[in-house]
Amino acid sequence: DCIRSQPSCAWCKALVSARMDGYMDGWAGGWGGAGREVDGWMEVDEGVGDGWRVDEGSPRKPLALQHDSLFSVRFKRAEGYPVDVYYLMDLSYSMKDDLENVKKLGNDLLAALRNITKSVKIGFGSFVDKTVLPYVSTVPAKLRNPCPDRYEQCDSPVSFRHVLPLTDNASEFESRVSQQRISGNLDTPEGGFDAIMQAAVCEEQIGWRNVTRLLVFTSDDVFHTAGDGKLGGIYLPNDNQCHLDTDGLYSKSHIYDYPSVGHLAQVLSASNIQPIFAVTGSTLPVYQELSRLIPKSVVGELKEDSSNVVQLISDAYNSLSSTVNLEHFQLPPGVSVAYESHCEDATRSVEGHSGVCSGVRINQLVSFTVMVQADACLEGPHSFALRVLGFTEEVRVELQTLCECPCDQPEPHATHCSGGHGTLTCGVCSCSPGRVGKLCECELAEVMDLEAGCRGGNGTGPMCSGKGQCVCGQCQCNSNVRGQHCECDDTSCERHNGQLCAGQGRCQCGSCFCNEGYTGSACDCSLDTRVCLQDGVECSGHGSCICNKCQCQPGYFDRLCSRCPSCRTPCEEHRRIPRAAGLLGWGWDAAAGFTQARVLPPFLVAVADRTSMFVLGMVLGIVFIGLLIIIGYRISVEILDRREYMRFVKERERAKGNEVRAPPCCPLPPLAAPSPLPGPFSPWLLRY
Repeated sequence: DCIRSQPSCAWCKALVSARMDGYMDGWAGGWGGAGREVDGWMEVDEGVGDGWRVDEGSPRKPLALQHDSLFSVRFKRAEGYPVDVYYLMDLSYSMKDDLENVKKLGNDLLAALRNITKSVKIGFGSFVDKTVLPYVSTVPAKLRNPCPDRYEQCDSPVSFRHVLPLTDNASEFESRVSQQRISGNLDTPEGGFDAIMQAAVCEEQIGWRNVTRLLVFTSDDVFHTAGDGKLGGIYLPNDNQCHLDTDGLYSKSHIYDYPSVGHLAQVLSASNIQPIFAVTGSTLPVYQELSRLIPKSVVGELKEDSSNVVQLISDAYNSLSSTVNLEHFQLPPGVSVAYESHCEDATRSVEGHSGVCSGVRINQLVSFTVMVQADACLEGPHSFALRVLGFTEEVRVELQTLCECPCDQPEPHATHCSGGHGTLTCGVCSCSPGRVGKLCECELAEVMDLEAGCRGGNGTGPMCSGKGQCVCGQCQCNSNVRGQHCECDDTSCERHNGQLCAGQGRCQCGSCFCNEGYTGSACDCSLDTRVCLQDGVECSGHGSCICNKCQCQPGYFDRLCSRCPSCRTPCEEHRRIPRAAGLLGWGWDAAAGFTQARVLPPFLVAVADRTSMFVLGMVLGIVFIGLLIIIGYRISVEILDRREYMRFVKERERAKGNEVRAPPCCPLPPLAAPSPLPGPFSPWLLRY
């Protein structure tokens, strides 16, 4: 329990005095020191892998729970390290001019890489897309010749074709590549992810060696990824297996979906393959985003005819090989690893999941401090690997947490236990029957009589006030507790803002004794009033300063009680009172309020009477003029209405005078006289 409590705790099994209780509280040292037990160990397997070095000295390190254990790893970039290059080319129809240049690539590429390393091999593969709709046309004639011009000969589309295993023969490379012909598909994205996956997992067919592995991916368009296969009725996820037939064709592209970006990154990292994406300018941003998701990859801009591919590969290799990425693999659960990089410029940077040094030259030594932390006890020994990306060599780190103390054999009848009255186990006495005490110094029969001395309150209170242990009639108090019966606790005072006695006093037996200038049960009240003053006025005159803070009157707020939205200023209170009082003949004094009535002079009375009459006359005049206007308007409207009515009557009479009856064509029975129709329409109705 002690060693699990926190990283700074250790158990001391050496023979110490009774006052230390067998503990070493607050121990924060490293590994070492006889008699100390910590909760784990870690061992680094040295001498594994070319170019690797582990710090000198014992590789056995302490592994404390929730505490970093450190060791260093050094790496030196070797000269002339072997390289394998697999050239994976998009053979869709838009890459026609590129193929002609790639056919002449063998000698130039080998010559460029041999300037860097003497051991280099190159291979070749091609891809188009899955051979189902909607990716390619499934019309038989189009499957045989997918070229847009039927008089031009093209190869049938394939998902991936492995053409040439890795070889150091440039002539064979050019011969096999020269036999390739362009192909075609329907949609814009290509099936390059299928090709990369097969090139990574088919190690035996490709011929990968345990050296630096480069995969050069050339294309002029974007790529299909996981989920796109559903368009062609393909829903099974990629199975991460090699499916090349005897002709080197990917035989199950119509069964398994494209791999995802994360899946591809995992497979490439596990296979130590570093991809070089050589793509045209139009798709460069897409592949730059892809490169950020795939460790140890690089992107280069390919000319439209691939004429710069040799220089691009050479530059990309130099960039990849000059960057050292140290990462861990197969990490046990409950264990975390962090890194501190020490590059040539003597800078230190704490990384997340990897250590990185860029611009490393040949024969330059870089080092990394690896920080391992265990958050929980591990069952049995575990291990994980450290590897520089792009290399197959690795360093194995074995670790184990010790959550039980590996104490020596118990010593019965130990002299340390009061001359043989107990067994010494891990520095602690286990007393024989009938004996008690830290060192078994008391007899059990005496303890009952001695316990009364450990109780306060006339022997009726709790043992050692509940804050200690009674050992042979005497209280052994807990830390920060004093007194004969452990009644004085110096940690039980009130707290303010998480601090005992607000940090402005000392705690003695549960009471705060405040420093000068502070008061209160928790010393949280300052007697200083400077914060409450402004221009010598306390709280703007609208409050009281209590504990160096203004307590405002109702309606006032702010730090100095200077704001009151609902209050009226003195000017607002006194603005209209003198005017009203003056009109009534009253006097006004700012201090005394209303005063006795005063007599106005006669000329002021006359002026006031004339003003009242003038105002009254103006009001009556406006009312009279308004009435005249209204009456005149009504009279004019009445006259106009009468004129229009008389005109209507005359027109009606004129229409009756012009009425003519038609002679009857045949005798008709008498009819009832129709009711007369008003207006000028009556003659017209009678005629028809």
